[in-house]
Amino acid sequence: MPQAKKGKAKAKAKATTADSAQSSAPVKPNNFPSCIRSIPPSSVAISIHAKPGSKSSSITDFSDEAVGVQIDAPAKDGEANAALLDFISSVLGVKRRQVSIGSGSKSRDKVVIVEEVTIQNVFNTLDNVSKY
Repeated sequence: MPQAKKGKAKAKAKATTADSAQSSAPVKPNNFPSCIRSIPPSSVAISIHAKPGSKSSSITDFSDEAVGVQIDAPAKDGEANAALLDFISSVLGVKRRQVSIGSGSKSRDKVVIVEEVTIQNVFNTLDNVSKY
């Protein structure tokens, strides 16, 4: 009985893996920073690095990794999370019920979900606010 040919199968498997890796790579339209991601159909996820216990709420940093946000509430009993959601909703000009924490409720690094907005609107607003 002849041995199975392994060379072609391995090459084909590698090509298939490379093709699937390229097709599953996220496409960043209009070169938005990776801290802002669109969630179909009409939501946007924002990676936030929260800094609770500050004197006033403000956006301190707008980088590719995360949006730095100072919060004027202590990090206990969910006060900082509530203040963060209130601040983000006021900055973006949306209703408070449109903003929620997707992950990281007990961490400084959070993902905030904003519903019924466009990624372009979120980017423009955060970019303008972070320049002041």
